[in-house]
Amino acid sequence: MLSTLKTRDYRLLWIGQGISHLGDQFHLIALPWLVLTLTHDPFQLGLVLALAGIPRAAVMLIGGAFADRHSPRLIMLVSDALRFVIAAALAASILTGTVQLWMVYALALSFGVVSGFFMPAAEASLPRLLDNEQLEGGNALMMGADQLAQFVGPALAGVVIALFGASQIAGGHAGSLTGVGVAFAVDAASFAVSALMLALMRSLPALGAGSRPLEAIKAGLRFTLSRPAFRWLLALLAAANLLLIGPLLVGIPVLAQTRFSQGAAAFGLLISAYGLGNLCGMVVAGTAPRPSSSTFTWLVLLLFAGFGLVIGSLAFISSVWVGFVLLAVLGVGNGYVAVVMMTLVQRMTPAAMLGRVMSLVMLAMLGVTPLSTALAGAIIGLGPGVLFVGCGAGMLLVTVVAAARRRSWSIDAFEAGGALAAEAA
Repeated sequence: MLSTLKTRDYRLLWIGQGISHLGDQFHLIALPWLVLTLTHDPFQLGLVLALAGIPRAAVMLIGGAFADRHSPRLIMLVSDALRFVIAAALAASILTGTVQLWMVYALALSFGVVSGFFMPAAEASLPRLLDNEQLEGGNALMMGADQLAQFVGPALAGVVIALFGASQIAGGHAGSLTGVGVAFAVDAASFAVSALMLALMRSLPALGAGSRPLEAIKAGLRFTLSRPAFRWLLALLAAANLLLIGPLLVGIPVLAQTRFSQGAAAFGLLISAYGLGNLCGMVVAGTAPRPSSSTFTWLVLLLFAGFGLVIGSLAFISSVWVGFVLLAVLGVGNGYVAVVMMTLVQRMTPAAMLGRVMSLVMLAMLGVTPLSTALAGAIIGLGPGVLFVGCGAGMLLVTVVAAARRRSWSIDAFEAGGALAAEAA
């Protein structure tokens, strides 16, 4: 796994993305805290998160086509430069006491559009940098850096926000906005470092055909949706994320603010626990032999069932540390499955179409975010128990459906489509 770091451009990308992921965690904690401090309204938080997700989902397929037709490195470089400017501007407005809610909505909208281009380019870059046999290790290290940031970053951001004194903001509400401003400044700095690392890399060539964007998107859709294993993968990812993103991004910060005395620090600890578990699972996936098709299938089913039970249990726990342990254990399974699944998709996809296929995978994972967060913001008004128990029960139902059709999305099913992938290459 560590041998992949001998490749210079991969090493630069890994360093830049690792630092950027750390900044993302400061953003993850600071944004909900800023909205809740400004509005004291979980529904507003759901709307802000939805506003970030809608444009990201809307442009994701276009971003995938661009990643195949243009250099992924250039797309990522421009994206990081734009996000640096946007995050720095919001940090300045917070620290000077001039922040207003419309600025938060503008940041969410802008980040959503830029992310729709950045994410497919990032996912399409690894097979251009590494040999086929290095993909497990490369994915594990890249995702592991993200999860290490998810472990360290939220707790660190929560402490920063909690330590800085409360400041007065527009409208007369009191809130820890000095710490929030510092958190957004850290996020901005991380984009600057990532852009520098990308600038030092050699250019990654475009591999896709020079067809028009709409034709390229249609070709990507035909390739992906004509394969049952891909269809089932996308459907299961979309269903799981619809039921999980809202409770994690809306429900947990509300619990932290209303149930746990640690406040923002509790929010950071719970998100960090999930990141720690994911990191451990990804290390295992990057070093252990590839699982058999049967083993992988049952691991996914156990993971889905675990999500249902843990999310449902969050309605009843009163200890931050109980939640920490539950989310950490769940993260181990998620991290392992994520690396195996992502590597499988990369291997079964022609290089010239990887940006478009990965954009569909990202769309299934993140395209439901606006709906999930908006619904969570509305439902949690009925009580946290309604949200967490309802979503937990939904995940158990998804598990039953996935078990009934497990042969359709197994590793064997993906590999059976390998000949078709070779024909399309």
